[in-house]
Amino acid sequence: MKVLLLYPLFPKSFWSFEKTLELLGRKAMLPPLGLVTVAAILPQEWEFKLVDRNVSEITEDIWQWADLVILSAMIVQKKDLLAQVLEAKKRGKLVAVGGPYPTALPLEAQGAGADFLILDEGEITLPMFVEAVERGEKSGTFRAVNGEKPDVSNTPTPRFDLLKFDAYSEMSVQFSRGCPFQCEFCDIIVLYGRKPRTKTPAQIIAELEYLYELGWRRSIFMVDDNFIGNKRNVKLFLKDLKPWMVEKRYPFSFATEASIDLAKDQELMDMMVDCNFGSVFLGIETPDEESLTLTQKFQNTRDSLTDSVYAITRTGLRVMAGFIIGFDGEKSGAGDRVVKFVEKTSIPTAIFSMLQALPDTALTIRLEKEGRLRSKDGNINQTTLMNYVPTRPLEEIATEYIAAFWELYDPEKFLDRTYRHFRILGEAKYPDKGNSSKTGVDSKVIQAFLTICWRQGVVRKTRYAFWRNLFNMYRFNRGGISSYLSTCAQIEHFLEYREIVKVEIETQLAEYLAEEAKIKAQTSQVNVTALVS
Repeated sequence: MKVLLLYPLFPKSFWSFEKTLELLGRKAMLPPLGLVTVAAILPQEWEFKLVDRNVSEITEDIWQWADLVILSAMIVQKKDLLAQVLEAKKRGKLVAVGGPYPTALPLEAQGAGADFLILDEGEITLPMFVEAVERGEKSGTFRAVNGEKPDVSNTPTPRFDLLKFDAYSEMSVQFSRGCPFQCEFCDIIVLYGRKPRTKTPAQIIAELEYLYELGWRRSIFMVDDNFIGNKRNVKLFLKDLKPWMVEKRYPFSFATEASIDLAKDQELMDMMVDCNFGSVFLGIETPDEESLTLTQKFQNTRDSLTDSVYAITRTGLRVMAGFIIGFDGEKSGAGDRVVKFVEKTSIPTAIFSMLQALPDTALTIRLEKEGRLRSKDGNINQTTLMNYVPTRPLEEIATEYIAAFWELYDPEKFLDRTYRHFRILGEAKYPDKGNSSKTGVDSKVIQAFLTICWRQGVVRKTRYAFWRNLFNMYRFNRGGISSYLSTCAQIEHFLEYREIVKVEIETQLAEYLAEEAKIKAQTSQVNVTALVS
């Protein structure tokens, strides 16, 4: 069986970082970990070719080579997934789809012409699919029975060899699936459950060893939705990872996602820093405690969010954070309160979105019962209006959202926050890494550095602050300069993207208000007619 593993395009989004990636000559932030894991689970006597459409186009030769096309996608990739299913069927190929999007909305993928739906987690449903193919079946839907979740300690090492390493800024590795919390809007617990399942330390280190053998020497993103969901197992893994990192002379740096209660476990934070974890993404969502309570994000209400962010930063972990506007019961000025919180805590990278009701979440179920759901097709991109009727005027929320997004990524304010954040990081005590295994200086990095210096230190009005901050970084946090400049480079993306956010949201809002006015006029006319008659 000749299998084409096809990864659809991502639309421009907060996470796409096109302009920043251009500086480093990369095509995409992260590779499709799901598809290279699928390749490892399928029979190894099958032949595989992987095409990530964010990196390269599919040639006609590759289309003709394939017997079977397998696609995986998240909801934000739905448009291109559906388009590529049609392209494959035009060429008479068998098509199988899986991943978060088809699992959440299977009828959409099936409606586009997909032959096989491989839903839920592949460790369970891929063997079912293989058996069906070997029986000669040409279609089928494969689902886990009664919500069964696989033991990921049996998951094989992903086929990282199928990836084009030079195309990606970071590598993807997964340690765990699932999250113990019950946030109303989150689809992670719907897809993966509330009991975090982890790989064994030996298993994950074998994956890192394979990447090391293949020549990877850059950052690795642990794509767990909550890396610390099972703290006991995380600590066991970090305990074994430390000597491996020392032996290999720290070939990788790590980033991940975690819940805010990380701040309460100093031992865990110290272990992460000792293993060269450099940054962590936190789902803060909002500084409004009432909204956090209503959406059942109780873990964010138990301690001061400000103190928690400072505790994590002072330990040596750069903080990235997610924020949301549009919660039920939210008071006016929520966007401004997010901006003030971000400025107060000096968080450089703040992902800001309007709330979306995602398929099968507790939020969607509640809103549907209340008759407030406008669409079941939630899209977490930052350029999409919320898909439900909020408790305060949508126009007010959208206006606050645009204003806050614009202010968060003002070049001068972003540069100032980044500098303040890295000064706090500079106070942390890092392990002695001796002589790193990384050798030589990448010419692309030098070129990116010169471009950043030119744009932010000469062309823009940030020029004075840029050179002052860089000089002070050299004085107070010399070891953090590379990471600092990498974070500064993000503004190259945000300057363009905030324009996109403004135009898209204003356009959708105008369409929404026009439609509401039309409905109101029609209703009024019906009432007048009824009154006259």
